[in-house]
Amino acid sequence: MKNLLRPAIVLLLCMTFITGVVYPVAVTLVAQLVFHDAANGSVIIRNDHALGSHLIGQPFDDPKYFWGRPSATAPFADNSASSGASNFGPTNAALVDAVRTRVNALRAADRENTAPVPIDLVTASASGLDPDISPAAAQFQVARIARIRATSAADIAKMISSSTERRQFGVLGEPRINVLELNLRLDGRL
Repeated sequence: MKNLLRPAIVLLLCMTFITGVVYPVAVTLVAQLVFHDAANGSVIIRNDHALGSHLIGQPFDDPKYFWGRPSATAPFADNSASSGASNFGPTNAALVDAVRTRVNALRAADRENTAPVPIDLVTASASGLDPDISPAAAQFQVARIARIRATSAADIAKMISSSTERRQFGVLGEPRINVLELNLRLDGRL
């Protein structure tokens, strides 16, 4: 029995050291050396002040800014410590009511806008923290923002165009716009 117990304990201690110390330290070092920005949260910093993360959606409710996707995180919206979705199916009454409420809120914020509301402005993403919106969602908000900021819609549209990230490798994903970065451009901070 002693012949089996000693190697088992030595193996347990060795594997604990390798998987609990060596491996995490190695992964951290590689991440810091190769993917430094992403490994540290992709934080946008200006004048030694953190403005937000490129990877996590932040709430904007002031009408002079672009609004991002709704958040379904708990216990409050845009809770970066609690990523998750509502898991409601497309026929769930609670989801239908939430979407209807969001559409009505968008219509109330810009009564002159009669364009169809883009789906990503009224439905939450799977993480509840999506930092991006579609170009259509950004275009939907142009008139409101131009009116409130007393600027031309063409200038805002140019800003949207220059902020649009294309599909990765030309085929992966959809064109998208980071809401935080676009709002920072509006304020001349990026």
